[in-house]
Amino acid sequence: MSIKVGVIGAGGMLKYHAAGFRAAGAEIVAVADPAPGAAERAAQTWGIAKQFDSVDKMLAECPELDAISIIVPNKFHAPLALQGLKAGKHVFCEKPPALNATEMKELIAAAEASGKRLMFNFNNRARPESQAMKKYCEDGTVGTINSAQAKWIRRTGIPGFGGWFTSKAFSGGGAVIDLCHMIDLSMYFMGYPEPAHVLANTFDTFITDKGFKGPWGIPDRADGVNDVEAAAHGFVTFKTGQVLSLQVSWAEMVKREEVSVVFQGTKAGGKVERLFGRDGLDETAIDTCELYVQENGNSVNRTIVTTECEDMGRSGSAQNFIEAIEGKAEPFNEPVQALRLMQIIDAIYESAKTGAPVAI
Repeated sequence: MSIKVGVIGAGGMLKYHAAGFRAAGAEIVAVADPAPGAAERAAQTWGIAKQFDSVDKMLAECPELDAISIIVPNKFHAPLALQGLKAGKHVFCEKPPALNATEMKELIAAAEASGKRLMFNFNNRARPESQAMKKYCEDGTVGTINSAQAKWIRRTGIPGFGGWFTSKAFSGGGAVIDLCHMIDLSMYFMGYPEPAHVLANTFDTFITDKGFKGPWGIPDRADGVNDVEAAAHGFVTFKTGQVLSLQVSWAEMVKREEVSVVFQGTKAGGKVERLFGRDGLDETAIDTCELYVQENGNSVNRTIVTTECEDMGRSGSAQNFIEAIEGKAEPFNEPVQALRLMQIIDAIYESAKTGAPVAI
């Protein structure tokens, strides 16, 4: 019997969820979206039999669902994931996991009570180069990662003005919570250690400057608010003694968009990087995956060749969710990791507010 999935949200990410679920042999039974006509259009586009204008209706009228997929603005991630878990469904949710660590703790409790799988679309873990590098981290090649640098920086990448992305009430934050992927990927390579302290600052320098709008996102809203950060820089220490520095921005004076994790291990260093010619346009991307070692007295840089993945692991992440439910694959992420990430994000904002280090 194939896993039956109901999708909540008919936005652009649906195409990746649909591709991943179907690649794993799952059946997408229904789609729900309150926007007039959105669910019907998505159902026609992606060949989904049932469409609904509310999540309540979908869950009530589709008791056969094994799992739900959540593709909505950040504010609704935790409430919908909680609703799904309480309804006895496995849950796959877009990032961020929640608006804060308190919400994430509630989700963990609900997942444990239901016995259902709770996973998030940290899609960069599913990139072929990330999975290749993770194996080197696990097989002893890298040793212990002492330090890492996480970077997702854009020059002109604000995803619309006055919409939900730039409203803290709906998004939970700006560039940090939106582009949390490289912080997550760094910790994934590091073994996802427990954070100890965070020192950070945020900057809103260009958050209302239309010259820094990205080539993707949502339409501007003149009556909306722009009360989130455009950039953040910070430093995290872990209880293991490992450390992480981070640079995240939607709008900052840099040469080009850069998405990267660089780390320094006791046996080898490494880098997973994607450079964009223009902010947010995948077709101009240059991918790098390298290991740095000392051999026979020489500094040797090893290039790791992997298959191309234009969608940055988005469909692969969805596929892994289904395979994890079926016990065919180890899950790419666990709820406790999402909690640690949200604790760091909360601490970044608190440190920026107080001007002092924050203990976790």
